[in-house]
Amino acid sequence: MSNDLSLIDKNINPIFEEIRDLINNSRNRVYNVVNTEMLNSYWNIGKIIMEIQQGNVRASYGDAVLQKLSEKLTNEFGKGFSARNLRTMRKFYLMYPIWKTVSAKLSWSHYLELIN
Repeated sequence: MSNDLSLIDKNINPIFEEIRDLINNSRNRVYNVVNTEMLNSYWNIGKIIMEIQQGNVRASYGDAVLQKLSEKLTNEFGKGFSARNLRTMRKFYLMYPIWKTVSAKLSWSHYLELIN
């Protein structure tokens, strides 16, 4: 009986390894797509905010707009859209105004370190 079990283990191991590799590769691809889309969203949010605020000289008006926008986005999408985060997204866009210069090899956390 124990020979049967060791034979099953021996036959199962290559199948397990192939499936494990498939799952790990799929997870990595999903992470890369999610990261790229998140960076793209934050970059475009920064661009929109910059375009809206560019014509407004008064800083207090811009702060009020960001605060109101933050409240509406947070109500709709949950955490992550504080006025501070929106200012960070604007700063992200200002530091990388050409989307092609943004590398998907870096995460949002990496960009936060670079821009702060």
